[in-house]
Amino acid sequence: MDTISQHPILEIPKRKKISFTFNGEKLTAFEGMVISSALFLNNIKIFGHHPKDNADQGIFCANGQCSQCNVIANGIPVKACMTFLEEEMKIEPCNGLPELPDVDNNPQTGNPRLVEHKVLIIGAGPAGLSAAKILGEFNIDTLLIDDKNHLGGKLVLQTHKFFGSQEDVYAGKRGIEIGQILGEEVRNLASVKVWLKSTAIAVFSDGIVGVLKENMEYMLIKPEYLLVATGAREKMLVFPGNTLPGVYGAGAFQTLVNRDFVRCAKKIFIVGGGNVGLIAGYHAIQAGIHVVGLIEALPQCGGYKVHEDKLRNLGVPILTKHTIISANGKNKVESITISQLDDKGNLISGSEKTFSCDTILIAVGLNPVDEFYSKAIQFGFKVWVAGDAQEIAEASAAIYTGKIEAIKMLNEMGYSHGFNLTDLERKAEIMKAKPPSPKMIELPKQEEGVMPIFHCTQEIPCNPCTTVCPQEQIKTIDDQITQLPYFMGDKECIGCGKCVAVCPGLAVTLVDYRKDKDNPSVTFPLELSDEKLEVGQNLYVLSEDGDLGKFPVSRSRILKEFPKTQLISVKLPKNIAKIATAIKLDKATYDESIDLYQSQRTDDDIIVCRCERVSVGEIRKWIRYGVRDFNELKALTKVGMGACGGKTCTPLINRIFREEGVSVDQINEGTKRPLFIEVPMGIFTKVNKNKEEP
Repeated sequence: MDTISQHPILEIPKRKKISFTFNGEKLTAFEGMVISSALFLNNIKIFGHHPKDNADQGIFCANGQCSQCNVIANGIPVKACMTFLEEEMKIEPCNGLPELPDVDNNPQTGNPRLVEHKVLIIGAGPAGLSAAKILGEFNIDTLLIDDKNHLGGKLVLQTHKFFGSQEDVYAGKRGIEIGQILGEEVRNLASVKVWLKSTAIAVFSDGIVGVLKENMEYMLIKPEYLLVATGAREKMLVFPGNTLPGVYGAGAFQTLVNRDFVRCAKKIFIVGGGNVGLIAGYHAIQAGIHVVGLIEALPQCGGYKVHEDKLRNLGVPILTKHTIISANGKNKVESITISQLDDKGNLISGSEKTFSCDTILIAVGLNPVDEFYSKAIQFGFKVWVAGDAQEIAEASAAIYTGKIEAIKMLNEMGYSHGFNLTDLERKAEIMKAKPPSPKMIELPKQEEGVMPIFHCTQEIPCNPCTTVCPQEQIKTIDDQITQLPYFMGDKECIGCGKCVAVCPGLAVTLVDYRKDKDNPSVTFPLELSDEKLEVGQNLYVLSEDGDLGKFPVSRSRILKEFPKTQLISVKLPKNIAKIATAIKLDKATYDESIDLYQSQRTDDDIIVCRCERVSVGEIRKWIRYGVRDFNELKALTKVGMGACGGKTCTPLINRIFREEGVSVDQINEGTKRPLFIEVPMGIFTKVNKNKEEP
């Protein structure tokens, strides 16, 4: 089994092994795993085959938003990424239409239970938890639901430290820690009730929300106020091989690696240079997975430069103005072909390169999961929206917007409070802003005593280094959170290293001239080893311009407040001490491109609708024929009629319309299905025998 047994940040829990079968083969995995992770753990990445063309099916979103990972578990079709493994579970590939289970000739039917709550919050990520915390503190009857088995949403996947304000959004703490803090705070509020593994499936015109509860009981919730904090789903691209097993979203990768401790790949290639792609690459390296490269179509990466620097420092090639040409392989990813783009975004002929890899992570942005909010607005709910469902931004921004929308609900209810809504909205906008271009920084001229050196060059909202300094000597211009930090020097630095350990970007070093002015000691942060480095161990020291050489460790320590960040000190010649920015354990190895014949593929080979296997060529044909109505496209091609309800393909088809010269105002939007999540019909026939309130 390919499990992660050691990790520099995550504590690997002791897990009970359980047995199951897949396609008749007896396998083992761990209790508490979902089926998809259990299959990946056993190196099974093909879960079934599509009935239309027998195409191999694997995972894509691992978040319940698509149905590409469907399997048959104990005779019932289920989503492998959302269904928990059970002892002796019999799992089979979902090939074609499954045999229907036996019919109950004497079904009990009845009306589902209806319960009322003052507030219903859909989604227990950073936005939903932050809102629930404020409402709970005012003793407001609140029901918080989430389809996962844990609180925190995507925070439970984030091993890196967060940016923003330490006071407002826990900056300097890791996402996994923030999720735990918020979750515990909410659980301790008597007026907040939490339902996990409970999926909101629809909102109705009579002010009711349908929820499939953990025990597969269908419930009706009638809230007076509704907050939608449902997060986002990952965008996809259309290219040859885009549905091969091994092509999936960065969020799915983080779920496998950081939540379920599955080493799901050996060599990955990342498409997309935003924060999601950059962070996924760093998470891969922490898990011992080789990152072959990362490409970004724009002239520069859209994510924070400190995240980009982490990968560059570790030897990951980052190629801007490049795009994916194809994912290659017979029934799984074996390589990727990329090409350079000119200034107009066109492919440069002859620039194609192919690299061997077994996984391609698509990290080209997110779309809000906002269908609940749109329908609630249509039906006249008193509804608010927060987090990525409102606007795609960082998790820190979601914490702000969760607070903001909860305060707006308090205002609507007539509660008096001491919150400064205008100030919070201003801070939220700062967190949502796109990062500016890096600046040139001037290194301090001082060569005595000890002092921090700040290698962050981008004015992004971040201040934990200013709050941890016991001497209160780290400031920003006018105390603005987006200004670059500097060391005042009014008091002597004591060399505690807290600023080095807390920095989310790993962009602070500490230079100490006190013992040797010609060979000062430089302290770096390290998050890549679960074992403390030994004095004398050689490692590589880097600057912005590349390797500076190999030097021995002179000191290794771990601060109590930051147990997962090692502070590694190295003595360096004074001419390079200030420009040294990072360290790495091993010399970088770069993958050479390989020769691989690529057959000429057309739009008819590229899939746009994953559920119904509809090609780009077929969509273009009907657009050129004059079709401008999405419902007509559905009738002609079945596009958007699959299990996911068009969640992934609709934005891609709108893009094809634009490529064909059809503007948005010329397109008639398709009818959305009433249920946003597919549900077995038998659920609606069951009567609840337990009369106690949930």
